[in-house]
Amino acid sequence: MKIALASDHAGLHLKENIAAYLKESGVAFYDYGAYSDDSVDYPDFASTVAGAVQSGEYAFGILICGTGVGMSIAANKYPGIRAALCSETFSARCAREHNNANILTMGSRVIGAGLARDIVEAFLHSGFEGGRHENRIIKISRLEQK
Repeated sequence: MKIALASDHAGLHLKENIAAYLKESGVAFYDYGAYSDDSVDYPDFASTVAGAVQSGEYAFGILICGTGVGMSIAANKYPGIRAALCSETFSARCAREHNNANILTMGSRVIGAGLARDIVEAFLHSGFEGGRHENRIIKISRLEQK
């Protein structure tokens, strides 16, 4: 499993914490930036990660901005991307199990580092259940074709 990781300036410090967690956990990842707290535009980073996940180069993405909302909106513009904004572990598990989410977004101004690590763990260690949820994912894919 390879992870594409990025943040804007507001999410920089939480992204660095998540990068350390992924490294400690032995999870392969690539950090697409931002690399400083100089102001940048979150859609640029969402685009890079969403494109990398969409292409299959990475299994999952993690995007962090101030609230996680902007990253989620931007990433979800890409067909095949199901970015889920999560602020607790239950939603992170369900995003994977029910929605087959492939990008996790979080808000650095909403949650702390410890909870963010728990959310990442829940997201990465949950799998899509299929079954009744499969038809719903198919319907989402059809929406992307309209």
